[in-house]
Amino acid sequence: MMRRLSPVGLDFAESAPLRMVFAAGLSAPPEAVYAALADDVGSWCAWFTGVSRIAPTDDGKGRSVRLTGGTRFRESIMAAERPEHYAYRVDETNAPGLRALLEDWRLTPGPDGGTLVRWTFAADGPAPFRTVMQVSRPMLGRAFRDSMRQLDRRLVTV
Repeated sequence: MMRRLSPVGLDFAESAPLRMVFAAGLSAPPEAVYAALADDVGSWCAWFTGVSRIAPTDDGKGRSVRLTGGTRFRESIMAAERPEHYAYRVDETNAPGLRALLEDWRLTPGPDGGTLVRWTFAADGPAPFRTVMQVSRPMLGRAFRDSMRQLDRRLVTV
């Protein structure tokens, strides 16, 4: 059963009780990385670990996401500033314990023409949820790095 989460704003990326920030360098330029994140939403299944289905909703103002384990999210796009910033908030989910979730993607040009990708996972939930997420940090970091490698390979061959 889906339930509503707190409607946090972009400032939640800096103030959330649980913040995990991951970074990776890609050889693809920021415009290509941004397009994969924001414009080609359906392709996330091909490169983001754990995403089994994703589709834009509300004329591109939102997204519907399903993870491989059955977790579902209904999201609202909070920032779409080409080519440096993309963020979305989870409005509804079936994930237990989650009170609020915002994911914030920042893209910075790299010195070699590539992109530095910084992903902030900002969440709130009761203490047991935060503990489980902290323990899961290495796995989430690995999933992010693997996903960025997959995305970079995909963008370089396109």
